[in-house]
Amino acid sequence: MSTVTRPRILVVGAGFAGVECVRRLERRLSPGDAEITLVTPLSYQLYMPLLPQVASGVLTPQSVALSLRRSAKYRTRIIPGGAIGVDLKAKVCVIRSITGRIVNESYDYIVLSPGSITRTFDIPGLTDHAFGMKTLAEAAYIRDHVITQLDLADASEDPAERTSRLQFVVVGGGYAGTETAACLQRLTHAAVERYPRLDPGLIKWHLIDIAPKLMPELGEKLGRSAQEILTRRGIEISLGVSIAKAGPTEVTFTDGRVVPTRTLIWTAGVVASPLIATLGAETVRGRLAVTADMSLPGEDGVFALGDAAAVPDAAKGVEGAVCPPTAQHAIRQGKQVAGNIIATLTGRPLQPYHHKDLGLVVDLGGTDAVSKPLGVELQGLPAQVVARGYHWSALRTNVAKTRVMTSWLLNSIAGDDFVRTGFQARRPAKLKDFEYTDAYLTPEQVRAHVEETGLPVR
Repeated sequence: MSTVTRPRILVVGAGFAGVECVRRLERRLSPGDAEITLVTPLSYQLYMPLLPQVASGVLTPQSVALSLRRSAKYRTRIIPGGAIGVDLKAKVCVIRSITGRIVNESYDYIVLSPGSITRTFDIPGLTDHAFGMKTLAEAAYIRDHVITQLDLADASEDPAERTSRLQFVVVGGGYAGTETAACLQRLTHAAVERYPRLDPGLIKWHLIDIAPKLMPELGEKLGRSAQEILTRRGIEISLGVSIAKAGPTEVTFTDGRVVPTRTLIWTAGVVASPLIATLGAETVRGRLAVTADMSLPGEDGVFALGDAAAVPDAAKGVEGAVCPPTAQHAIRQGKQVAGNIIATLTGRPLQPYHHKDLGLVVDLGGTDAVSKPLGVELQGLPAQVVARGYHWSALRTNVAKTRVMTSWLLNSIAGDDFVRTGFQARRPAKLKDFEYTDAYLTPEQVRAHVEETGLPVR
């Protein structure tokens, strides 16, 4: 095929789903078969399940940031920017580049895998005072912040200030919140030994969730075991409780308790990227409604997957069941969508997505973990071996695997360090500052923008 007639495949998002789709397309299609383009504001794939270990300093940030430009053999064109709208009729994606310039990218096939953002609610003070745990920058910032609280508490002569700096609140009893609380509690527990002026008894971690159980997906036994492990470490767990309001020096729970704290970490779930709302298409709880083969009904050449799509979960055999927003599903959906695009190009039928969940792993730091691989319930060191073995094998590159394994071994031998970099000390770093949710257009704005003249269409 000539360059002019090559079909244009545009992949939005460099998460698990998007990167897996691109890599499969590159392996299965020759350079003359299609032009592949990837839109992402960052030139790396983030291995998000290990962010709590970045926050606690067990892993370095670059250990979980897998470069998309490292290999010279990949031919995909990377557009450094964020997709802020899609016009399905014109087959155009509107992109704001990292320079701030807005361009239109035409496509023949588009794969929508923009991922998700932190789910927040209309709680007074939440976005102004809470930290998130969704990006690499947030994880690195939280580590600095937590160690800074120890330093400031050690320097303070005010008992009230010292108390508020040594109490930490994590909202969200899912995997992200539980692992974050567990890893950071271990960090502060080890660090306080280096602060002789601080009373270890003043350091308190709170883990709260509106749900009646901690990580209900694990089942009754493992969920209870995880809760017992955290309680034994001194983490106070409150279920059926959320945040009523948040301030700079205290947080009010819905049960009326007021906790003095300078650290509120919000991990209470995710919602699909705001990009999905720009399409004006049907959604299921905010996620784009797609068919079993992950195509958008009534639209030619449009596929959606990962956190942003409500992909039917055929393996459950339950009417209306959709795949949970996990890396396990996203990776396999990326492969399937790539196969379906190739099937479209070659005139073959599309295949539905079907994957039986392989199980769950929860790393609580040290030798503490709970895992459920293939339905087998494990605790302690065996569960930790399975959890870290799963994460290690899921890392896409040998460089990343080497970095992560080396960091784990070094941490197990030398223990934690308590260095704060101070790189981001002078910039705001709360929930509202990291996810740029105000950058997206409305469906009407997208259409009006595409119809305007003067802006380039690539």
